Amino acid sequence: MSNARLVVLVGSLRTGSINRRLADGIVAEAPDGVDVHVASDLEQLPFYNEDLDGTGVPASAAELRSLVAEADGIVVVTPEYNGTMPAVINNAIDWISRPYGAGAIVAKPLAAVGTTPTPYGGKWAHEHTRHSARIAGAAVLDDVLLSEPHGSEETLADPAFRSRVREVIDAVVSAASVAA
Repeated sequence: MSNARLVVLVGSLRTGSINRRLADGIVAEAPDGVDVHVASDLEQLPFYNEDLDGTGVPASAAELRSLVAEADGIVVVTPEYNGTMPAVINNAIDWISRPYGAGAIVAKPLAAVGTTPTPYGGKWAHEHTRHSARIAGAAVLDDVLLSEPHGSEETLADPAFRSRVREVIDAVVSAASVAA
């Protein structure tokens, strides 16, 4: 695949969050020919409600669906809240999974990654994200793991960590080229 488009969904809404900076790092580490777009304003999505999902789909949901539909793959960058993924990620998956079986997420390669200052690295959030995305129809990459414990500014700057970020990008792009 000569040109690939990836969309990044960020589970942390806090401006200075380490996962938001990780998403920015994915953009920075993307090789030539890979366009990475970080979906912003996920907090603007109303909670999924089938009553809203008809002829008058909220603009924020329609925009997210379009962004994901045009992408070749998805990277979810998420922290862990109370042992699971943040509501904003679950809600985004709900919106991009509809209509069921034909949503924008269907057959898209998806990796769930993140870092956290806790000792667990967000592994449960990533596991739950992969589970939900798989049910929604994504081609989940279970072997792409980047659940970094004790994440910090130093983590993001570490060349070995940045190399692992590039491996995530490469894996999603590779899976997208096989699916194409």
